[in-house]
Amino acid sequence: MGSAFTTIPTPEWGFFGHRRINRLAVFTLDAEMMPFFRAHLEWVTEHAVDPDKRRYATEHEAVRHYIDLDHWSEDKTYDHVPERWTDALIWKAGLTIGSENWKVDTILQAPGNQKFSPESVVVFNNDRSRVEIPLGTCRGWWIRNVIPQYYEDQIVVPADSARALGLPAISAQEVTISEGFTDYGILPYHLESMHRRLTEAFREENPTKILRLAAEMGHYIGDAHVPLHTTENYNGQLTDQVGIHAFWESRLPELFADEEYDFFVGKATYIENPREYYWDIVMDSHVLVDSVLQSEWRLRQTFPEDQQMCFDERLGRTIRTQCPEFARAWATVMQGMVEERFRASILSVGSVWYSCWIDAGQPDLSRLVPNLANAETVDSLNAAVQRGKIKGRVHE
Repeated sequence: MGSAFTTIPTPEWGFFGHRRINRLAVFTLDAEMMPFFRAHLEWVTEHAVDPDKRRYATEHEAVRHYIDLDHWSEDKTYDHVPERWTDALIWKAGLTIGSENWKVDTILQAPGNQKFSPESVVVFNNDRSRVEIPLGTCRGWWIRNVIPQYYEDQIVVPADSARALGLPAISAQEVTISEGFTDYGILPYHLESMHRRLTEAFREENPTKILRLAAEMGHYIGDAHVPLHTTENYNGQLTDQVGIHAFWESRLPELFADEEYDFFVGKATYIENPREYYWDIVMDSHVLVDSVLQSEWRLRQTFPEDQQMCFDERLGRTIRTQCPEFARAWATVMQGMVEERFRASILSVGSVWYSCWIDAGQPDLSRLVPNLANAETVDSLNAAVQRGKIKGRVHE
């Protein structure tokens, strides 16, 4: 059977969930934080979707929303995937030194040490030779020389710097660095970066930055709770299930969340280890990928085909989307999975906001007055959306 999911996407499709998650996360906060966030509840709610809008404005945004874990493993084990951003860039790096092309072959774990310890060994090779350099040394070099150029079209470092690292750049004037990791998604690494930035905004007592980063952080956390944000088969395009992404992430919550989901998730709690926490979220989502894909596929084989897709009005347009009865059947088969991930997202967003505030020294938010009129220009993001072309991966 061919795919039934030939929907007409609109800019607002899929925004419901992110807005609702941010809004409800405010009510998980303690008495010292909640008044500030409640005073700006509508702003935090509305701007939960800014990261999705930014996908229309910059090619660098899309990869922040996902990670294709299954690209890096055929047997669904991921201990070899670096959890540190710098290590991930090193792990899949290529180097052009003069006329020679080098690449990182592997990172060998040091005996008796934790994985990716500074004593681990990065193995560089080309067709003729091999160089081994301690991971700790490579980290420092990458942080100084490569990461500052991450958003440049080309990463170039002086040959002297490469020689200092231990690479054989004898006759070259410069070394060009390429990386093969980013295109497959950087979501958990971006979450850790956003965590640091939000903590710093609280520490600076910058209310405008706090609200902007908190709203956007909520979006990325929500994405991390969606199983299809962790797989190369993100929209069922590899299994003749195109459209399943919006079906799971958007259609089901829009139909059932307000009337049926239990939004009492308790109070935000402190996160001791942000990196571990974000990777746990992503891994918990990834475990559900097969269940999402297989349950929908099986249902489509048995549910009457002429009752799977219906026409509906959306923002003044008639669109073709999943019929409520078909959506209900899938939600039932998944036994509350979407609600569980939705609830987990709410508590997670609140807990991250709370933890960043704690780590910043618990500043007094009651005296902070944001200048939201001058926050990142909403007009520019909306204009990019109206142009209608996403730069990078399109999920819907």
